[in-house]
Amino acid sequence: QVQLVASGGGLVQAGDSLRLSCVASGLSFYNYGLGWFRQAPGKEREFVSGISWSGGMKSYADSVKGRFTISRDNAKNTVYLQIDSLKVEDTAVYSCAARIGMAIKAVPYDYWGQGTQVTVSS
Repeated sequence: QVQLVASGGGLVQAGDSLRLSCVASGLSFYNYGLGWFRQAPGKEREFVSGISWSGGMKSYADSVKGRFTISRDNAKNTVYLQIDSLKVEDTAVYSCAARIGMAIKAVPYDYWGQGTQVTVSS
């Protein structure tokens, strides 16, 4: 059974930083591209960032470039999302997902995890 468990969210102030983690189990982690998504209240889920199986290729939504950094540790079956200079508009539930192939937007993902809430106050 595949599981993706995200953690690291919380209530923070604008300008703070957070590091989200997503631990995977039940799959050959190094075979999968991994993506981070977020969904704010009343809005559709949106792609935030993706990373290839090797970590050599990364992609970001325009809205987060320069503030978000994705990384992965295949030895720990974990993907990370470092979020700096948090903004109120970053408030959302952040989830990770896995797929065989490139982890980019507008493609289907094979597995999804539950989310972790990030709330940014002004």
